[in-house]
Amino acid sequence: MKVIADFCLVPLGVGVSVSPYIAECEKILKSFDVKILLHGYGTNIEGEWDHVFRAIKKCHEKVHDMGAMRISSSLRFGTRTDRIQTIDEKIKSVQDKLE
Repeated sequence: MKVIADFCLVPLGVGVSVSPYIAECEKILKSFDVKILLHGYGTNIEGEWDHVFRAIKKCHEKVHDMGAMRISSSLRFGTRTDRIQTIDEKIKSVQDKLE
């Protein structure tokens, strides 16, 4: 099953800047068979259900390994059964309506 997820990981108790942790997470996501789109407050992930959720688990494991004792993540995701839809198609649909 294909899924599009919006994933936001926040390591707690690691100081003000969390970008080193997010950069490591992005490297992990790139190593999986998923499409990613980094944005200001998270990352969109598109792919097969098992790949997406395995990648998210690996991000948590890596950030814990980097010393973050606690992580707070938010996750929104959606699936469709009528057709396969991509992140790019969803964005283009809105952009077309703005023109």
